[in-house]
Amino acid sequence: MEYREERKYFCSDYQLEILKHRLKAILPYDVHQKDSSYTISSLYFDTADNQCYYENSAGVDDRKKYRIRIYDHSDSNIRFEIKEKLRGKTKKSTVPITRSQCEDLIAGHFLPADNDSSVLSQIYLKEHLQFLHPAVIVEYERTAFTYPIGNVRITFDRNISAIADPSGFFSAQNARIPVLPTHEHVLEVKYDELLPDHIAQLLELDTLTQTACSKYFLCRQACDITNQL
Repeated sequence: MEYREERKYFCSDYQLEILKHRLKAILPYDVHQKDSSYTISSLYFDTADNQCYYENSAGVDDRKKYRIRIYDHSDSNIRFEIKEKLRGKTKKSTVPITRSQCEDLIAGHFLPADNDSSVLSQIYLKEHLQFLHPAVIVEYERTAFTYPIGNVRITFDRNISAIADPSGFFSAQNARIPVLPTHEHVLEVKYDELLPDHIAQLLELDTLTQTACSKYFLCRQACDITNQL
């Protein structure tokens, strides 16, 4: 996958309702979305010296994040992803893993290198050289719209929460720490090269606030603050 444009905005419930009614008249929901939303759980990893966290805090331009992602707390589709950011654009490399492999990673056991997978090879090197380990679970409810021209994907991410204990990755009963004020959520707009004009017009709200926020960074901060109380 090539690098893509990615814009993020803080949104209120009211703003998301306006945008939802505009978008659903023209854009289909994501084909994998069965209801009005689905739950995303991402277990993020970091190095022994918290390289990912501090690079995010400093706004380092060329950086990577490492995560395992599941949907609706199910183990039917488990993927390890490496998300890269370069000059304001993003690229995601992904590989499917088994629940057994996932549980090994959560327990701190290294995965073997795989010459057929660049993602697994990168994970192997990061594990051995920088002690890549579980850091925090990021969880939220997502509503996703898609449009084929420009490979557009527009997502509403509601109720973003941090979960400090990675051992409960597949559980729906974890203690969650909200990371944004009540009724504040995140809108993400992703596309390959150009955003079609008619979609850009649908997204126009004078009160939208663009942000470079990272859900991972917000959740790490929330866990650190909670631990200090």
